[in-house]
Amino acid sequence: MEKLTTPKGIERDQATQARVEQECKQLSLYQFKTCPFCIKVRKEMARLNLPIELRDAQHNETHRTELEEQGGRVKVPCLRITQDSDEARWMYESDDIIQYLRERFEHA
Repeated sequence: MEKLTTPKGIERDQATQARVEQECKQLSLYQFKTCPFCIKVRKEMARLNLPIELRDAQHNETHRTELEEQGGRVKVPCLRITQDSDEARWMYESDDIIQYLRERFEHA
């Protein structure tokens, strides 16, 4: 069902999309496949044409442990943002994640 309701991604020129893809390497989304809030974020990622790494915190023990130990709690969705200093910022709440992605990438 998710695939049927996912919007078409925005189109960018090749250079801009390459820059966006490079910036997305600093991001990863900890998520559960069937969580409705995670689905909401994944749909926005698709709309914004963002190849952000998905990390299954439900079935992958390594990802779940990272989320708990580094993020502070096992709650999804959670966007891990790696700063230039290699420090990570952990963003919870689907609406906050979507707002961040829109502000950073919608007009890229």
